[in-house]
Amino acid sequence: MNRGNPATYVIALAVVALSVGPVVYGALNGFRSNEQLATDPAGLPDPWRLENYSAVFTNPDFWRYATNSMVVAALTTLIAVGAGVLAAYPLARYDFRLREPLFMVFVLGLLFPLATAIIPLSIFISRDLQLSNTWWGVALPQAAFALPVTVVILRPFLMALPRELEEAALIDGASRIGVFWRIAIPLSRPALVTVGVLAFVASWNSYLLPLLLLQGEMRTLPLGVADYSTQYSADTAGVLAFTTVATLPALILFLSLQGRIVNGLQGAVKG
Repeated sequence: MNRGNPATYVIALAVVALSVGPVVYGALNGFRSNEQLATDPAGLPDPWRLENYSAVFTNPDFWRYATNSMVVAALTTLIAVGAGVLAAYPLARYDFRLREPLFMVFVLGLLFPLATAIIPLSIFISRDLQLSNTWWGVALPQAAFALPVTVVILRPFLMALPRELEEAALIDGASRIGVFWRIAIPLSRPALVTVGVLAFVASWNSYLLPLLLLQGEMRTLPLGVADYSTQYSADTAGVLAFTTVATLPALILFLSLQGRIVNGLQGAVKG
């Protein structure tokens, strides 16, 4: 049995350590006191203290921030996935003159991250759309910038679907819309889950756009972490506990669906 190159495992373990190490460090130190952190920064909790995490879960500000983040992320995901599959399907299954140029528009959209247009975008949303300090004001632009990667992933997956299924459904009397809802959507679930998780996690971790558009009780969890870190800068253990809990929803979602994400990306690559 071929076990592969040992250097590959060493590099993989180093990457895992660099990725997981800070998360584990923050989670464990959330169970310690500030005195323990000052005495032995790299030590393990002894004794384990639950006060820091219980303070987070009993903090009403945390739940308000988490609710805002959840609503904004859910809206962003629904809009990005819904609009993405509606755009990707005709680009994948229909032959028309401007199909490839239109697809290149989405590909080029990958070159322009949200940060490049953050200032004029925030002015447009606040002054022209009057959506400042609202969930929609953040969700709509986040979904728009998630649309290119959504279409780029979904299109090859939809192109790989057997045309025989579509032709058989049309012969049986199904309409084009019926083929889309009853065949394309169910068979594309792995890819839809992939783009949905990517959009959700990106929205959950978004900081810059909510910082410019949201204020007071509408602020999201990343802003809440920054506020908590500033307000309780002396309480290092409490800040680590707050930060750890704030990352859990996106982390749990990603880990629970990682198999579907891999399948969706593999289908897109094969397509």
